[in-house]
Amino acid sequence: MDNKAYLVQMNGNGVHGKNPVNSKTPNGTGVTGIKSRRLRWDVKPSEMANNTLNPIRAIVDGMKLTPNPDKPMIALSIGDPTVFGNLPTDDTVIQAMKDAIDSQKYNGYAPSIGYLKSRQALANFYSSPEAPLTAEDVILTSGCSQAIDLAISVLCNPGDNILVPCPGFSLYKTLAVSMGIEVKLYNLLPEKSWEADLKHLESLIDERTSCLIVTNPSNPCGSVFTKEHIQKILKVASRHCVPILADEIYGNMVFPGCSCPSLASLSSDVPILSCGGLAKRWLVPGWRMGWILIHDRNNVFGPALHQGLVKLSQRILGACSIIQGALESILNNTPQSFYNNTIGFLKSNSEICFNELSTVPGLNPIMPSGAMYLMVGIEMDHFPDFKGDVDFTEHLVTEQSVFCLPASAFEYPNFFRIVVTVPEELMVEACGRIREFCQRHYRPSSCNSNDLDQ
Repeated sequence: MDNKAYLVQMNGNGVHGKNPVNSKTPNGTGVTGIKSRRLRWDVKPSEMANNTLNPIRAIVDGMKLTPNPDKPMIALSIGDPTVFGNLPTDDTVIQAMKDAIDSQKYNGYAPSIGYLKSRQALANFYSSPEAPLTAEDVILTSGCSQAIDLAISVLCNPGDNILVPCPGFSLYKTLAVSMGIEVKLYNLLPEKSWEADLKHLESLIDERTSCLIVTNPSNPCGSVFTKEHIQKILKVASRHCVPILADEIYGNMVFPGCSCPSLASLSSDVPILSCGGLAKRWLVPGWRMGWILIHDRNNVFGPALHQGLVKLSQRILGACSIIQGALESILNNTPQSFYNNTIGFLKSNSEICFNELSTVPGLNPIMPSGAMYLMVGIEMDHFPDFKGDVDFTEHLVTEQSVFCLPASAFEYPNFFRIVVTVPEELMVEACGRIREFCQRHYRPSSCNSNDLDQ
């Protein structure tokens, strides 16, 4: 056996040539094309790794969270509906998984974009006359997070910029910045139930804007855009020829009396990549099943973008094959009563939280219309003991063992986010503790001279 090491040079057609490493070359250096060897180890993380930062983790990990030992901890901070065990998925969803496992059909590698049967089931489930879909328009992913990752990756190049809602889901920035993409934050307006500030949004668009992200319903706000407001957003995108990444993971999770049409169903000319998944509506975030629905308009995306998504999906075989096998049954057999019960519970808890905190001095909760969240404004001038929302929520843990996520994690200071999936009795208890905390630290505004004269 020849123990010599070989340098193999490759071109597009295969092996170009090979030279034994210890052979002599005309210049006497030994091997063609190899620079001097390193003299010492120097292994560093990549720029991509160094540029990756999750704002939530950065803030939470830096907080000093020491709960009151006399009060059990109530975490209102985690966007996982399964934490407390009070919101199980439906029995039909579990049975679909059991059947997929027992069939022994889904133990191998699936195609990188997902099984055709599973993609066809999603196309049938979400297709509408206004936004028709075929299996070719569906890419299956490992959760909605990977769907967002692929969508940003296929639309954007380093040096481009994307428009992201503020407050908004922190993952958008985490992914974009790691890819060398600039993030421009457009404001949502709390006084208008978190509608987008359209003038501000439009002012941010330039020739390097490659994507507009719209989250509807919203994390962290729990807001739901009206049909009219969505149409206004689409007009802005149309004027500037900017495609939309629609994060619709909470699609259809809206309270009775509200409607939440998909962006694609209202778009006549703006192409849309809609990202969704099983995580929230079916209450199985750990199953990691997501998707991209490609809603092209006037062939703007064309086959090139579709092929780009296929290529990106081949980097990692993402979506779990067993869940793909169960997907058709999950979509077709989950009863409407399951969805209704989930929404009814979320609405009830939201109303309890909103009503309780609305009467707490110094707090301004904003009633949501869907999803699993409620945002609460803090009048920091009335709480001089604290530097800001991070300090406020940190001390809330220390004194009351209630953890709410400071909205600085969403780049929106002086608010905090409450997750409304906890059992009702814990929601009532948590609100009572928040009230007690605020009553202890609230300071009324000092009267000015004019007030004294009257």
